[in-house]
Amino acid sequence: PAEAAELRERLRAVRHTVLVLSGKGGVGKSTLSAALAHGLAADERRQIALLDIDICGPSIPKMMGLEGEQVHQSGSGWSPVYVEENLGVMSVGFLLSSPDDAVIWRGPKKNGLIKQFLRDVDWGEIDYLIVDTPPGTSDEHLSIVQYLSATHVDGAVIVTTPQEISLQDVRKEINFCHKVKLPIIGVVENMSGFVCPKCKKESQIFPPTTGGAEKMCQNLNVSLLGKVPLDPQIGRSCDRGQSFLSEAPESPATLSYRNIIQRIQEYCEQHHSQEERMI
Repeated sequence: PAEAAELRERLRAVRHTVLVLSGKGGVGKSTLSAALAHGLAADERRQIALLDIDICGPSIPKMMGLEGEQVHQSGSGWSPVYVEENLGVMSVGFLLSSPDDAVIWRGPKKNGLIKQFLRDVDWGEIDYLIVDTPPGTSDEHLSIVQYLSATHVDGAVIVTTPQEISLQDVRKEINFCHKVKLPIIGVVENMSGFVCPKCKKESQIFPPTTGGAEKMCQNLNVSLLGKVPLDPQIGRSCDRGQSFLSEAPESPATLSYRNIIQRIQEYCEQHHSQEERMI
């Protein structure tokens, strides 16, 4: 109870919390987390925080252009590393001496660091806390859901690609959310076709042999938030630590990201209003 009260006190100034999950690695979960953080922070009136709890594969520092940055400690706790004045980031990547260092930790040590991130980081007043998680349904996921149960979580955004091999693991992730009573905001399908920039013809690089995310969402009664097409600029922007939304504002992928962000915002505001009415 004392630990729960401590976490509740630290996170009481966080208005909305969104977890980004995927059943499988390499489907673009961290890319979506970064785009979501950049997109929300485009409104300078909002304060956004991005928490990377992928302990063994922290890619957020590079994607946000923060490689080599260090975490500083003050009287009020750890200070996040800021991309913009209204966009703060925290990751285990800031605690490593080199980006190539391997984090070889057992579960309890990982769980301890996740708890420390939630308890000791001085986020301040936050409109959206985006949590980028590792793939799967293991220690880190159970820990973050358990620790955040002391506060308030709007829900999870689940990321997939169109192939059945990816959808299989996403079904497990959806089942995990149901079991731990984590609301599902919706599913995002990444790498959903490729539009040639010259001829404008669309090709299915990863053909959806079983109907893709759209069919899966219909079968499982969850929302499809949107489909993000392949765009080589996304990878280049991530490698350079730049915002893809700013670098390619006219891209079909940017339009898709913006629609997804708007739908997530609408869900969170509606969820918040319902909770206030219940109180």
